[in-house]
Amino acid sequence: MAELEIKKVRMTQAEKDRKEERLHYLKGVRRQEVAQKLQEAREQGDLSENAEYDAAKDEQRDIEAEIMKLEELFKNVEIITDEDISSDSVGIGTSVRVLNLNTGKEKVYSVVGSTEASSLKGKISNESPIGRELENCIVGDEVVVKTPMGETGYRVLEIWKTEPAN
Repeated sequence: MAELEIKKVRMTQAEKDRKEERLHYLKGVRRQEVAQKLQEAREQGDLSENAEYDAAKDEQRDIEAEIMKLEELFKNVEIITDEDISSDSVGIGTSVRVLNLNTGKEKVYSVVGSTEASSLKGKISNESPIGRELENCIVGDEVVVKTPMGETGYRVLEIWKTEPAN
């Protein structure tokens, strides 16, 4: 039987620190808050028709699920150090200015690990279609990104190290 390959989750130390802070908050603060809500709901008597109790149980379930997800994530983290990041080529920890060859418009993306991606903030995952195609590109490279909406060509215009977010 083939051994299962465990996929490493690549992220910067700053991203890991933010996630550890979130885990600490969930375990220390949110668990206590929900426990207090559950206690107060129990004191109201009949739990079978107690909406506050049901809501608190749902909240407790969500918190425990997020805690488990974060703990599992930390088992497979690979930290990208500042030394691993180069402004010579596109990768996690870099920002890239590209020219959309279809529209002629320029766009700036910050390349991040999959857990930090936010298209609304211009943060693309290295695992997204555009992130995969741009990874390891240098200035002047052109790529074609295939998406359900069709194909888009991009030319890399500039690459720089992204400033760590606090």
